[in-house]
Amino acid sequence: MTPSPVATISLYEEEKIQSIIQQMLDVRKTIAQREEEYNSWLRELHPQHIDSARNLIRYLALRTFNLRDLQAELSKIGLSSIGTSERYTLANIDNVLHLLYLLTGRRYYGDQLHHEHKTTVLSSWEKLQRNTINLFGNSAKHRPHIMVTMPSEAADNYDLVCHLLNSGMNVARINCGHDDEIVWKKMIDNIRRGEAELGKSCKVYMDLAGPKIRTGEVAVIGKKKKGKKVIDYISLEIGDPLHLHSNSILGRNAIHSKDGHILRPAKISITLPQVFEGLEEGQPIWFDDGKIGAVVKFVREDHALLEITHTGLKGGRLRAEKGINVPETDFKLPSLTDEDLSVLPFVAQYADIVGYSFVRYPVDVETLRQKLLELDRPDIGIVLKIENQAAFNNLPALLLTAMKHPAIGVMIARGDLAVEVGWERISEVQEEILWICEAAHIPIIWATQVLESLAKKGTASRAEITDAAMANRAECVMLNKGPFIFEAVQLLENILSRMYAHQWKKKETLRTLSVAKRFFDTTNG
Repeated sequence: MTPSPVATISLYEEEKIQSIIQQMLDVRKTIAQREEEYNSWLRELHPQHIDSARNLIRYLALRTFNLRDLQAELSKIGLSSIGTSERYTLANIDNVLHLLYLLTGRRYYGDQLHHEHKTTVLSSWEKLQRNTINLFGNSAKHRPHIMVTMPSEAADNYDLVCHLLNSGMNVARINCGHDDEIVWKKMIDNIRRGEAELGKSCKVYMDLAGPKIRTGEVAVIGKKKKGKKVIDYISLEIGDPLHLHSNSILGRNAIHSKDGHILRPAKISITLPQVFEGLEEGQPIWFDDGKIGAVVKFVREDHALLEITHTGLKGGRLRAEKGINVPETDFKLPSLTDEDLSVLPFVAQYADIVGYSFVRYPVDVETLRQKLLELDRPDIGIVLKIENQAAFNNLPALLLTAMKHPAIGVMIARGDLAVEVGWERISEVQEEILWICEAAHIPIIWATQVLESLAKKGTASRAEITDAAMANRAECVMLNKGPFIFEAVQLLENILSRMYAHQWKKKETLRTLSVAKRFFDTTNG
């Protein structure tokens, strides 16, 4: 029996409803075509990720459209605006089509093929929960997991580890860029002991250091005496020249004439000279987490001339061992350094999760997978750290490659990422990462400077509280070490528990995503 049209049809012309239906069908057709094109990719994935990968392809296909006008029309009729369709893209579209057809007195049946592979609201939630538990373990509380970076003293201070576990830590992060295997083993022993004695569950996450692009040593002026200052930095002002050297030289301040003119520019070296292979005139360079900015004026074999374009109000102080970001430079560096490879056996033996720094391309993910297979750890969790422009651009392909592995996650490393993509874009970019990973049912780690002022100085800013509340949209939140880390863990636990009752993920309007279009433009199904 044909259903009678819903009474609200009189508020809108049937032609308008039919136009909306046709737009939805066109979107659905494109989604089906894209899914068919990428079916061969699905056969290579771990069985538990196949449906999630299929949904990711559907969501990316959806986001190649600008849907804002269509969303507005659907909202006028009181229907879902498909703004929360990340986890169950096709099911959401079909549900809307079903209701639209009812408005015109007809039934919508979809197609049998995609009906069999449809990810529903419930099944998508179950997949994300399963993947989160596989990676981080089961959390006794209804909130995201809390990850804490282990300070060096955690190796010898068992009470500190116990206090962190009792405060709410679920994941202990060990940074392989600091300390050594002896210290790491002591930390892990304390964590395992605390788990057993306190009845807690805590995963051990070890971050591979990756290529360290940092400033070289700086000449120190003066001697360290009580009450006497030493100068261990290079002073820079906007407009100043700076020589960046590829060989290992001692950094020095500029030499000025009596009237203030620069006679010899300041100079400093870079720890990875391979960066020079891709360095070009006009490219930006950032130092010390974006505190100092410069532009390349020219490049020579052993050095480049930079012009300082950004500092603080009182100028900039550039010290040794500060990070360098070159967001527009495509340099050829291995994702796994010799140092990473040397510590990987230890990580494989003792860690539950390995954090992959500096990942950029799908081949990087495959390289780590193969190394872990050789070390007989096909079960270890892998977290892709999205901390550069290339990683963000290639995010869909990175996820689809990682889906060959059973336990995977993504960390939004917002510090380096903000410098790479630009401060004006970081909010937008982190949202896109959240959406894409939700579509793939992949758990997210919200990282960098969460409650940093509280952890380091004992007082949180209002902006940090808001940021911590936003972190509820992730499956895990990372805190860095500091003298007030216990207070930071307790406050974060409180905020996340409260926010869980109010918010889970988020409804968004859908404009065209360049990262989705780029994926289809640069790959072949």
